[in-house]
Amino acid sequence: MELEIHDKSNPKPYTPNPNRYQNMQYQRCGNSGILLPKISLGLWHNFGFYDSFENARNILKTAFDLGITHFDLANNYGPPYGSAEENFGRILKKDFAKHRDELLIATKAGYDMWPGPYGNMGSKKYLVASLDQSLQRMGLDYVDIYYHHRPDPETPLEETMHALSLLVQQGKALYIGLSRYSAEEMQQAQAILKKLGTPCLIHQSKYSMLERSMETEVFPVLEQEQIGAIVFSPLAQGLLTDKYLDGIPKDSRAAKENTYLASDTVSQQIEKVKALNQIARKRGQSMAQMAIAWIYQQAAVTTVLVGASSPQQLLANVGALEQTEFTSEEIQRIQAILNE
Repeated sequence: MELEIHDKSNPKPYTPNPNRYQNMQYQRCGNSGILLPKISLGLWHNFGFYDSFENARNILKTAFDLGITHFDLANNYGPPYGSAEENFGRILKKDFAKHRDELLIATKAGYDMWPGPYGNMGSKKYLVASLDQSLQRMGLDYVDIYYHHRPDPETPLEETMHALSLLVQQGKALYIGLSRYSAEEMQQAQAILKKLGTPCLIHQSKYSMLERSMETEVFPVLEQEQIGAIVFSPLAQGLLTDKYLDGIPKDSRAAKENTYLASDTVSQQIEKVKALNQIARKRGQSMAQMAIAWIYQQAAVTTVLVGASSPQQLLANVGALEQTEFTSEEIQRIQAILNE
């Protein structure tokens, strides 16, 4: 795919690639009028105050040039909390002001955000206040999707759903999303939302070759309820790449005993990854590209949420879309490896 990679050495004002919508494939999100790119960009890491602002700009510009229109944030993304939204707002104003209506911007609330009893979980007070803060940080009048980031067992589900519906009615969000909800919780939440006239658009969950519980639990409910699915951690925090094939690099998440990828997990899974990598090479793909392509076998999946530390990494991940079909033999071999 021929595309200019943006970098800080290029001082020219940003002009989007005129062919950007020819570069990307789009899928309908549940029972709605929304089309989402098959690859969406998450701003969980690499976009906070501790990271390079110019690198973040370059990643976002490259994403838009690739036809990626969906950007996924949360109130506490950074670090520090709120900084990813603030940086995104600065970039939006500087580079994308004329293109707001081409973008689908999502944010979330549900995890710890500010001190005291009202800065966490799923109360109406928290959700309303958090979205107001997010809109201020990003310089927006509304977000396209507002998610409850995780279920709250202490707050009545009706309160949380009423708060989300209220924010849509107020015009501060266009659609409702839910994240990490179980199949039963999704059914209950959707029943409430339908009565309120604001059904859930999309559900976000962790899913990859190495994390497949969604196949038998949530995905069937999403298809039944006609709710779209966006999946995160498609590369299992980097395990489904070539990073760990020759050991654990000193600067890797696993070497730092990162909360999201322990060295024990790498040791337990690496033989599977090596076997999968052999299949990927025969397909002419990287391990990461095959891992992303494999996800589209699930009919419930609307889009795959990827992170990126550089424009080049994002471009490589989007390259997965060039080959998403698998032969029956490849599927059998992959399933055999995963089931070992």
